[in-house]
Amino acid sequence: MKKRTTHLHQFQKGMTLIEIIVVIAMIAILMGLVAIAVIPQMEGSKKRVAEIDIGTLMNALDMYYVQRGNYPDVAAGFPALVDAGVLKKIPKDPWGSDYLYFLEQGKPVVVSYGADKAQGGEGDNADISSKDSK
Repeated sequence: MKKRTTHLHQFQKGMTLIEIIVVIAMIAILMGLVAIAVIPQMEGSKKRVAEIDIGTLMNALDMYYVQRGNYPDVAAGFPALVDAGVLKKIPKDPWGSDYLYFLEQGKPVVVSYGADKAQGGEGDNADISSKDSK
């Protein structure tokens, strides 16, 4: 007599299409939640980097003043700091724009226009100035 084997308890290997779709959907939801939490932090970090760069540029301008007795002419700008050996290179702001330099009543001012790259603005688009840190 032959023994009959039942295949009722046979286990499938792999995943069904529905299971794969559910896993992908869960991963997409998690990525969305992480993005919602991380993106605002990144913008805040860019502002902080701009503030640090502005502080570095202001220190370099002060060092130039100590060496030369005056601040660089606005037309010469930051390249004068590199030429004098005070800076190795001129940084760009975190949004890829040049920092602006001008003199106000004989005192240097350094500005980044922020994310919108235009004067004024609020939030992430707000200007960041050396006058704000004093």
